[in-house]
Amino acid sequence: MNPTGKKFISLFLVFSLMMLSVNLYAKERRGAKLLITKKDGQLIAGELIVVKPTSLLLLNTVGKDVAVDIADIKLIRIVKKSKALLGGGIGLVICIGGAGLIGALVGEGPLEKMSGLAFGYVEFGMFYGPVAALLGAIIGAIAGTDETIQIEGMTDSEIQETLDYLCKKARVINYK
Repeated sequence: MNPTGKKFISLFLVFSLMMLSVNLYAKERRGAKLLITKKDGQLIAGELIVVKPTSLLLLNTVGKDVAVDIADIKLIRIVKKSKALLGGGIGLVICIGGAGLIGALVGEGPLEKMSGLAFGYVEFGMFYGPVAALLGAIIGAIAGTDETIQIEGMTDSEIQETLDYLCKKARVINYK
């Protein structure tokens, strides 16, 4: 085997070992960030730790556990991270990368020797890339909007469905 092949195989093995051991670096599961509005108007913010049959257990921003009775809750807002930056990056990469790839496939050589058609694809990607990034950012921002759940006025079965849904978003999933 030639020296280049040996280097490639050793690099592949090192990369594989790093990627396969990713579970060793895994962090503890985090619960969803909630903003709870109680019927008396009080706001409680924190990470959802566990969903109990009659209450929610949150870890507030100070680091203390707070139990909130389901009967006292008016509104629950699940706070999500914005995905605008991710969406914008994906839109930019798809547009510029796709146009550049098409330009390279149509072109006959380096950028200086490209035919007018091939160079047009590259210009298309460079011109419309920011437009695609803006469109992707808008889609990402919409995907990252907060989710609001109105508890007040729900029937008992609807409240139970909501608690089952919130249980999937808690730090401790199967607490009974």
